Amino acid sequence: MTTPTKRLTRSRENRVLAGVCGGIAERLGWRPGTVRLLAVLSCLLPGPQFLIYLLLWITLPDGPQ
Repeated sequence: MTTPTKRLTRSRENRVLAGVCGGIAERLGWRPGTVRLLAVLSCLLPGPQFLIYLLLWITLPDGPQ
C-alpha cells in the first residue's frame, strides 16, 4: 500500500508574504523559519531567486483550509 504524496501548495498558516516558503517547509517536513532563512541567504548569491519566488507565488495554489 502506498501513501499519497502531498502536493506542493502555498501555506495558509505559515504565511509571511505569500506562503511559498511555508508551503515548501510543509511539503519537506522542515520548519518554515529554516526555509525562509535559506531563501534569504540564497538571494545573496547571483541568480533568478526573485523570479522563481514570483513564479511559485503565481502558479502554486493555496493549500487546504
